[in-house]
Amino acid sequence: MAVDNEGFSPASSKRPKLNPDAQERPDVPKDFESIKTNTKADDDYRVYKQDDSPPRVVEHYKDMRRYQTVEFYKKMEKKYDFSNGAYRRMMTMEEAFDELENYIDASDPDLDLPNLLHLMQTAEGIRKAGHPEWLQLTGLLHDMGKIMFLWGTSEDGQDGLSPNGKQWALGGDTFVVGCRIPEDAVVFPEFNTLNPDMHDPRYNTDCGIYEPHCGIDKLMFAWGHDEYMYRMLVGNNASLPREALDMIRYHSAYPWHDKGAYKHLMTPEDEERIEWVKLFNRFDLYTKDEDNDLKIDEVWPYYKGLCEKFGLSGKLKW
Repeated sequence: MAVDNEGFSPASSKRPKLNPDAQERPDVPKDFESIKTNTKADDDYRVYKQDDSPPRVVEHYKDMRRYQTVEFYKKMEKKYDFSNGAYRRMMTMEEAFDELENYIDASDPDLDLPNLLHLMQTAEGIRKAGHPEWLQLTGLLHDMGKIMFLWGTSEDGQDGLSPNGKQWALGGDTFVVGCRIPEDAVVFPEFNTLNPDMHDPRYNTDCGIYEPHCGIDKLMFAWGHDEYMYRMLVGNNASLPREALDMIRYHSAYPWHDKGAYKHLMTPEDEERIEWVKLFNRFDLYTKDEDNDLKIDEVWPYYKGLCEKFGLSGKLKW
């Protein structure tokens, strides 16, 4: 059974893309050491083992594997609908950042700081590397979808208010629901058997409900901040290019962009799109720094100007 997952808005592949010859099109760095803001070794990032990872991280991924299903995706798609002008609250970017100020990602083994600081670190890393404004703003926005915790519950894995709240539908590596979870591409693969869809013949084959080479936009990734923020930006008619929307929508899809899973579902055009996501991911990962003395109040006016430039000023639909 094939699915159409374009929903209320055009797929990001249909959004305007950058001119290949334009100055705003950055090159993928050959040496990612140049964008680090700390001395942490590459092998020390993203350590996901039950014996080495914090218990909260292990439990987070166990819950993700247990509860992220096709049925759950459809439930969240309905709850966070932006079609026909729907929204949950009107807020400015400043107000949304204020709400996120005390949110800490329970799924991240590499950082134990407020999410807002990570967003600024990512944006500033991109800015200091000399990349264009649209990419800087993408760094600032990429995790803002975690604002869903304002309307979430622990039952739905979106509790960002309790000290030990469940966040399995806010953050974490995302995998495709509706087809077999790849054992060699996800963290904690030992939890795959907990997913009820993996015991359903409709969903537990390589293609599942999808057609071969249907394209990345046709796939339903485990619901989280990525999908929400992509839909929010499209729902508010932000003028960011397709490359930015891809970075925001798929940056948590590590099985895809880092481990090479789902090639049998990709189109030839997706081969270029994945390279943009990989570029962004290096800044997302390698600018995490608990010793960073970034002063948010000093840099915010600059990023407020970028929000205005790309159509994200005033009250927005969230």
